[in-house]
Amino acid sequence: MSAPPLITHKQSMGYGLLALPLAFVALPMYVNLPHFYATQFAVPLTSLGAVLLFSRLIDALVDPMLGRLSDALYLRSSLSVLGVALAYAIGLLLSFAALFFPPTFTAPFDYVIWVGVWVTLCHLSYSGISILHQAWASRLGGGASQQSRVVAWREGAGLVGVVIASALPVMAGWLSTTAFLGLMLFLGLVVWSRVLLQTRIQKDGDTELTDKDNYLPLKQISFRKLLWVFLLNGIASAVPAGLVMFFIEDQIQASAAMSPLFLGVYFLSGALSLPLWLKLVRAHGLAKSWLIGMALAIMSFGSVVFLGPGDEIAFLAICLASGIALGADLVVPAALLNRVIDQLGHRGSAEGLYLGWWNLASKLNLALAAGLCLPLLSYWGYSPGTQTAEGLRALSLAYGVLPCVLKLLALAVLFVFWIQPSAQQPATRSDR
Repeated sequence: MSAPPLITHKQSMGYGLLALPLAFVALPMYVNLPHFYATQFAVPLTSLGAVLLFSRLIDALVDPMLGRLSDALYLRSSLSVLGVALAYAIGLLLSFAALFFPPTFTAPFDYVIWVGVWVTLCHLSYSGISILHQAWASRLGGGASQQSRVVAWREGAGLVGVVIASALPVMAGWLSTTAFLGLMLFLGLVVWSRVLLQTRIQKDGDTELTDKDNYLPLKQISFRKLLWVFLLNGIASAVPAGLVMFFIEDQIQASAAMSPLFLGVYFLSGALSLPLWLKLVRAHGLAKSWLIGMALAIMSFGSVVFLGPGDEIAFLAICLASGIALGADLVVPAALLNRVIDQLGHRGSAEGLYLGWWNLASKLNLALAAGLCLPLLSYWGYSPGTQTAEGLRALSLAYGVLPCVLKLLALAVLFVFWIQPSAQQPATRSDR
């Protein structure tokens, strides 16, 4: 296997820029969209949760096929990758605009159908371009330092996109938000195309690998162990992400103008913490750094259940601390995945297939959060815009307690599978 190319910070930044508009789509899909349709068009939470769950499941099942397509495109040519990425970007922009500018319907159920169609197209377009984008970093290879640096530039750009996406709809409306998304998708593709064409990555490994076994990643012990940690930790993050707007308005009872501030502090602190996590990775390794991040998230988020009306400052402090912990979730898992692919000898042949299953797990996290938590909250007596004691108690437990329990489980699995001495076994081809 040839030595991986060395990537400069400038090239890493050019590669990462596309993550800004992609994160722009990710945040509204699981934070703003349920709140938008529940408050603007009186769509029941149970119906929204069901359609989002169904859409995510479709998206998740298609991800491995999108991963195979990614591998085939990279083996063909860089121009093929860029052409399909452009098609995905167009589909993503059109579906985003349709979701936030729906026609006027007389019945709430018609909005449910509209959301189901367009959010599925948006999810599929987002998944396709994301897998292509992430696969380049996986094909790059390199040690923990280079991998974590490239991932950090990508995730840092994504966090900047999230911060802008949390503020721009409130400050300038959805029309300006959609226009900005289109502009940044175009710029991101142009800049990434220059890096892609400048960097010639060798096509190592068995180029027919993905034609032989669609389930190759799931047969690798090291990948399955990492996937368990990723699933538990991802669900722990997805639950509060889907409920944060309701928590701010009904539990904290803050004004709508405060919502971008809370989200902005959370994501901006995550972006600014990335150099800290890169330093910790160099000092302690990937797995131990992730463990530190999980512990910090539990400590910072554990007190959220005690918050009530008027506790804006306390909630802001929690957003700051938990945002710093978010930095570990952004840098470490993707870098660990890339290392597993490299150690298994599958770099240059099956990155897209691994990322397809990886993204399937990520979508499953969001599907479970939206499809289970929203209907359960409705069943437990919570209704958006109301402040009954029963409903707010259910909201606090779902938003505060459940994520901490899941984080504790993820921390325990990470320790058992990756950190304790008996887990220190290198991934090899014998995992097959």
